[in-house]
Amino acid sequence: MLQDTLKLVQFAYFPSLVFQFDVPDAPSLNDQLLDAIQRVREQDQQGVSKSNYRDLGGWHSKENLHKRAEFESIVRHVEAAGEQISSELAYHRDYAIRIGTMWSIVNGPGAVNLSHVHPGCLWSGVYYVRAPAGCGKISFTDPRTANVMHKAVFDPQRKAPKKCWTKVSFTPTAGRMLIFPSWLYHSVAPNLADAREGGGERVIISFNLSQQRMRSAR
Repeated sequence: MLQDTLKLVQFAYFPSLVFQFDVPDAPSLNDQLLDAIQRVREQDQQGVSKSNYRDLGGWHSKENLHKRAEFESIVRHVEAAGEQISSELAYHRDYAIRIGTMWSIVNGPGAVNLSHVHPGCLWSGVYYVRAPAGCGKISFTDPRTANVMHKAVFDPQRKAPKKCWTKVSFTPTAGRMLIFPSWLYHSVAPNLADAREGGGERVIISFNLSQQRMRSAR
């Protein structure tokens, strides 16, 4: 057959990277964070409205948690992850990944987060403090609109390769951190967790990251 005589050379450009980190000693860290988040929530029960729906039971703190002493431990882990990303992607050594904003979201049963992006930063991320079963996966959507509008038809007997996916979802896991491009659309499915398990609440810390110049170039 003619195609057997053709040599296939494949290139893959313009990826949408998602980094995953599992934080050591997460159970003790999460206990401390849950206490800290509860105190913040008691001080500001109204919170703010972003991608969350207050009417569905979602609470969103203000975005200055990284400036509070009780969140210092998670800040260190986030910025350590940023250092690994900087090294992996060959970023300029005179610039460090630092947190610009950090906040908490608590989704009770039925709460969701609508699809959105995070302008004004380089990377965004989420750390799962509490993630009961069924509490709502985070989904990322292919940012290439044309690719989503006109999808290819795949062999039903085979799984489409990851490079052809137009949507991918991650199951929340307590102690796990995901970091992704700030321009990558993402959403959170409804929280269907059993309300008898810790109130069924999905509790996270979210953050935005940017490069900050640390010293003068040589």
